[in-house]
Amino acid sequence: MPRLGLGTSPLNDADAERAVRTALELGYRLIDTAENYRNEVGVGRALKDAPRDEVFVTSKFNKRWHSVEGPRQAFEASAEKLGVEYLDLLLIHWPNPEQDRYVDAWEGLIALREAGLVRAIGTSNFKPTHLQRLIDETGVAPEVNQVQLSPVWAKPAEREFHRQHGIVTEAWSPLGKGTDLLDHPVVREIADAHGRTPGQVVLRWETQQGVVPIPKSANRERIEQNLAVFDFDLTAVELAALTALDGTARPAADSDRSGH
Repeated sequence: MPRLGLGTSPLNDADAERAVRTALELGYRLIDTAENYRNEVGVGRALKDAPRDEVFVTSKFNKRWHSVEGPRQAFEASAEKLGVEYLDLLLIHWPNPEQDRYVDAWEGLIALREAGLVRAIGTSNFKPTHLQRLIDETGVAPEVNQVQLSPVWAKPAEREFHRQHGIVTEAWSPLGKGTDLLDHPVVREIADAHGRTPGQVVLRWETQQGVVPIPKSANRERIEQNLAVFDFDLTAVELAALTALDGTARPAADSDRSGH
């Protein structure tokens, strides 16, 4: 799994196609989409220009597929739109605990992986309590959990749970969308010290700690900048200063109350 990818929410088909084409041209090899984004057709058009085995393709499915049989149907729908025969990673988009069918959906994902239709399986927006239930009831831990994460939503307890269970932490909204993170004096001071953009500093905070961020952009310059974060390192003091921003923004989405 690549260490950084391109997010595509909330781009429409045309914008997603352009963004993915640009990203692939610039060297991205992880592309993230979802049923709920309604842009899998556009993403798929762009993927046709790249060798399939060189691009890590992720999608996610909604709560209507939360049953043992549902993930197979969700996979078939996404694969057809994307024009692929397999997915590198398929995620349950939200746990939707009020529906209480995510364990069934997880069993369906396990079967999909065993059938070779998906290379890896995981979850999105699952809390440790949700993840522990999957492990307890099926004996299988997700390979990835994608969560809303940035310095203002650092989620140390979640990341530690992931580490203990061998789960990769993937970050959506890694640049703190809807907050003033990129304008924060701490972020700007560190960016100036390294001659980098605030966004690059935030993405480096994530990648340097083993988190896989998937920043969304349709702007070529920003797409290129977001990938150029592996040729410098933040100091321990800088990492700590960024981590100290945790809790300074509005609360992250609560997956016990949100979801689709």
